[in-house]
Amino acid sequence: MVRILGIDPGLRYTGWGMIAVAGNRLSHLANGVIATDAAMSVPDRLRVLHEGLSALLVAHAPDESAVEETYVNVNGAATLKLGYARGVALLVPALAGISVHEYGAKKVKLSVVGTGGASKQQVALMVARLLPGAVMKRADAADALAVAICHAHHRATRLAFARVSGKQKEAASF
Repeated sequence: MVRILGIDPGLRYTGWGMIAVAGNRLSHLANGVIATDAAMSVPDRLRVLHEGLSALLVAHAPDESAVEETYVNVNGAATLKLGYARGVALLVPALAGISVHEYGAKKVKLSVVGTGGASKQQVALMVARLLPGAVMKRADAADALAVAICHAHHRATRLAFARVSGKQKEAASF
């Protein structure tokens, strides 16, 4: 069994979701959101994210992590702040020695829903179907679980390819 932490970074709300993968079976373990106060300075908000993600690693002991890539929007300042939060989301598991994998939003949607243009509501509905019993209070948590599911699917494909091609050493580093 492999435990995967999915992270949907954001400066206001960072969604997280933990799943377990055994073969092709997915199980929901936990999910939630790390929220920061918009009145706080950016460095203080990043500290809150760092502390929250660090606590998750201790509480849930993931084997691997997956982080959604940043999309660029018309507001450059907002994109930059999202990049700060994403940097923390990449750094915390890396510092703990946990492998970090990155997936774009379209790849996540395609992996979970079957189309890269799926809406947030479609993603949440499919996550609920794939992880029966999972209750997500915010879309950020559903998105984080979707990132974890995407990683589980791509991980399985890479491991299967490595077995067929005899590249187990490359798969082990995955």
